[in-house]
Amino acid sequence: MTETPGSTKTFRRRRALLGYLSVIAVTAVATALIVSLLANIAKRKAEGERVAFSVVDLDETIDDPAVWGRNFPRQYDGYLRTVDIERTRHGGSEAFQKIDEFPVWRDLFAGYAFGIDYREERGHAYMLSDQRETERVKVVRQPGACLHCHASIIPAYRKAGLERGAPGELTDPFDSDTARQQLMKGFEAVCAMTYDDATTLVEHPVSCVDCHDPVSMRLRVTRPGFLNGIQALAESNDPVPHFPSIERWRVGDRSEPYDPNAMASRHEMRSMSCGQCHVEYYFKGSGKLLVYPWHNGLKMEQLEEYYETAGTDGAPFKDWTHTLTGAPMLKAQHPEFELWSQGIHARAGVSCADCHMPYMREGAIKITDHHIRSPLLNAARACGTCHGASETEMIARAQVIQDRTANLMKRGEDATFDLLSAIVDAVKGGATDARLADARRMHRRAQWRLDFIAAENSMGFHADQEAARILGEAIDYARQGEVMMAHLNAARGIDLPP
Repeated sequence: MTETPGSTKTFRRRRALLGYLSVIAVTAVATALIVSLLANIAKRKAEGERVAFSVVDLDETIDDPAVWGRNFPRQYDGYLRTVDIERTRHGGSEAFQKIDEFPVWRDLFAGYAFGIDYREERGHAYMLSDQRETERVKVVRQPGACLHCHASIIPAYRKAGLERGAPGELTDPFDSDTARQQLMKGFEAVCAMTYDDATTLVEHPVSCVDCHDPVSMRLRVTRPGFLNGIQALAESNDPVPHFPSIERWRVGDRSEPYDPNAMASRHEMRSMSCGQCHVEYYFKGSGKLLVYPWHNGLKMEQLEEYYETAGTDGAPFKDWTHTLTGAPMLKAQHPEFELWSQGIHARAGVSCADCHMPYMREGAIKITDHHIRSPLLNAARACGTCHGASETEMIARAQVIQDRTANLMKRGEDATFDLLSAIVDAVKGGATDARLADARRMHRRAQWRLDFIAAENSMGFHADQEAARILGEAIDYARQGEVMMAHLNAARGIDLPP
């Protein structure tokens, strides 16, 4: 029987054919999409593997970040952005004059260079130029030791060491014995120079070669002050659970000195590389050798304990004699590393770079953000990796800590100034040095604690309870000194102000 065009059987065959064609079409489209996806994945993997461009050969002599930037353009772009000036509520990178905004510090620093010029620090790109421009080096004679943390100075140290008889070549690997001899000999020589002479040896602020091996790009520490200081810390009994490699070295045979470049993990290096410069230090002896006072530990009072015998012939060390009170004073530098070590973030394994240089993505590439700045200016990435709260909430939490610290610091300033004024009045009244010795000791202790938090650049955030403890002690010592002066004046028949 012949099928008619409109029969049921013909319809079924056509529908089946359409079904087959549809399956083929869907399969073809799906295949194309899968192939496209695989191609995109392969492209992204290839993109992610190429994190650097081999344009120039790098070695230990290249301290110009622009040259490194030819191989690492993404990181160099972030480094260049450290010129940005943006102020937070309690700091930032704007170079405002602190002694204009907080004039009490002119009296607190009387007789010292910071009483002349005390500006807020700016970004890394300004580190060398800001130091060269400050009145603290123009008006006051300073040593070459000041460059230790402000310049890309390692090649200059090594060259100075070679000129003074150290073995090897300037291109020797940094971890070689010859390079270490060059470094330490040159370090001593440059520290002893005048600042005006030493600054001619350098051209750039802290740059890539200071924290990265030019061949492997691994993180490293290069500053002699840190290398000596971390060895002294390792040999102390101060617990450092945030640095497991030191704890392991302590229970080992100690046949070799602790060496962070050989023993510390990459994660530890993400804090140690920052701790090369963001630390407390002093200039030792006539050679002005820069020393990190970590021999007893990292806590504020352990540093103070070290200073009590670090002067000439075991006498207390002093940065200067206060011209108003006659007290032998200590000046805190920028002890971020020390205060961070006492905080909850250090205990939780959070490194400096996790917050100040958080990871970021550019396409398929994951890199460390080299736009080093306050986490409050980048809270989503700086805080959001660990904390589930909103960016607004994280900023609010940090500002609560900083506001409370600032209020407590203001009380410390008032108390220390009151003690200063009481001593000044007693000096004018003819009080002897013997009578004033105890009160001057209280002035030294109170202002050291106050300055420890004022000079530290987190306004207490790095370790809020520790900051409050230190400021509480500052207020206590200042008020104790006031009581001493009240008793002294009463004994001498001087009427006290109402």
